[in-house]
Amino acid sequence: MRPLRGVLVSGAAFIAVDWGTTNRRAYLIEGGEVVATERDDMGILSVPAGGFPAAVAGLRERHGGLPMLLAGMVGSNRGWHDAGYVPAPASLADLAARLVSPEEGVAIVPGVCRDGDERQDVMRGEEVQLLGAVAAGLAPGDALLCQPGTHAKWAVMQDSALADFTTAMTGEMFALLKGHALIGSEMTGEVDADEDFRKGVEASADRDLLSALFGVRAAAVLGRRAPGAAAGYVSGLLLGSDCRARITQPGQQVHLLADGLLARLYSAAIAIAGGQAVVVDSHASFVAGITRIWDIKA
Repeated sequence: MRPLRGVLVSGAAFIAVDWGTTNRRAYLIEGGEVVATERDDMGILSVPAGGFPAAVAGLRERHGGLPMLLAGMVGSNRGWHDAGYVPAPASLADLAARLVSPEEGVAIVPGVCRDGDERQDVMRGEEVQLLGAVAAGLAPGDALLCQPGTHAKWAVMQDSALADFTTAMTGEMFALLKGHALIGSEMTGEVDADEDFRKGVEASADRDLLSALFGVRAAAVLGRRAPGAAAGYVSGLLLGSDCRARITQPGQQVHLLADGLLARLYSAAIAIAGGQAVVVDSHASFVAGITRIWDIKA
């Protein structure tokens, strides 16, 4: 694997791909504008051993054989090629300087790591969106950003760079509790930013998460919580605990890269925890970030 040299041409059309664990989204970008997109479930776990060159070739063929810039888990040790990590603080220029090229006309963006003596953390794919949000003016250069998901990312931006970040296993913990914990059988019903969810966020103020989780079982046994209410309550507990750990000042703004249900849930949790959510278009952020990397490297 070699550093990319001479492949990117500023202003020229290219294919940008946000290639995650379970999904893949491709953008055909010309002059900084998205002219076509496609999305499928061909995440890295769906690509057979040795199948990445063919998968990439198929994408390029459908979009005129243009050069390609990839980001996300495709560059992990479980993907096509491990593109490594740039240490925080990291800028878009730092990422552009560390692109790797597994084959002619294709480059992969590295991830970002935090590797201190007391705490280690990594991200891959989210860095393009976080830095892109700032580059596009969707978030200020000094801000707290949150990208919810299975592993929620909380990023501190300083001077338009990704200065520090924390990953919380919020979504994964909910799935683990529902699928394997004693309280899992109680976690029925849909989750939304409703009364049950808000009660969970409010209960997280006690900062005794483990006790509160067992209380879900106790409330069911004693008939104190209606059937179908526990899933929303547990989601509120988890998201509330996550938000309260990050929001350090009353009224603190959190720029939230999310839409749909996750935007509703985190907006409600952030507000109850004392912050103020500002919803940011995550797709526009990715396009801005990946295009800026392309232009810098040209």
